[in-house]
Amino acid sequence: MGEILFVDDDIETKQLIRSVVSENQFDYLSIYEVETAEKAINYLKQKQPQIMLLDLSLPDEDGFVLGKRSLEIYPHLPVAVLTHLKMFDTVQNCINAGFSGYLLKPTFKSEVLTLFERLITKGFVLKGEEILERTTSAGKSFEADPTNPMETAIKYIQLNSHEPLTLKELSNLVYLSPSHFSRMFKEEMGLNFVEYLIKFRIEKAKRLLKMTLLPMEVVSSNCGFSSAAHFSTTFKKIEGVTPSVYRNLFSKLNEKNE
Repeated sequence: MGEILFVDDDIETKQLIRSVVSENQFDYLSIYEVETAEKAINYLKQKQPQIMLLDLSLPDEDGFVLGKRSLEIYPHLPVAVLTHLKMFDTVQNCINAGFSGYLLKPTFKSEVLTLFERLITKGFVLKGEEILERTTSAGKSFEADPTNPMETAIKYIQLNSHEPLTLKELSNLVYLSPSHFSRMFKEEMGLNFVEYLIKFRIEKAKRLLKMTLLPMEVVSSNCGFSSAAHFSTTFKKIEGVTPSVYRNLFSKLNEKNE
């Protein structure tokens, strides 16, 4: 279950946030309320919330400093400010610090609702970008092991599935002829090279569809498909539904489980 970290001691604002969450489509989110920066940092050291809302006037620390510290822990965390402070410099500082929202108190329900709709979507998309970073070869070392050709080939595929890959490229990597490598691969994996590559790409796409709101073009590109149309056709052939239908079905299942 997702959570909102709310850092403020204002009773009226607390009640407002609670009512916006409970009365709208975000009722699956829970609210973790704290009144000090120290408690907020202790929470952030243990887990990452879906979004973070904070006042700039806290009893133990400037809320602006807390927001910056929070982004040092989770660079992609959507942080929004709710404050009485109206100075332009304050707004500009929050924008420059990478905060995602700024609302003046007293705040209306409609303003908070609009903020949630924007930030929660942003949170999912940015989370998706982090997932993409972890599923590509960026920053990952690779060394071919001629004594273990299949292990080398599989690792290379998994690290570079977003790139165009060919049987010849893999066979050269492990110093085997394409025909010999193809036979060994089929014997070891039970699938030929192309079948395995497509299956791996589809499984990677399924994870991204489940966990993110990334556009189909981004998902298809980062899973090694030449176009969103090719991705959709291949996905439906294997899974029986299009990527969009798959994402929607999974979203509805999550809603039922919340």
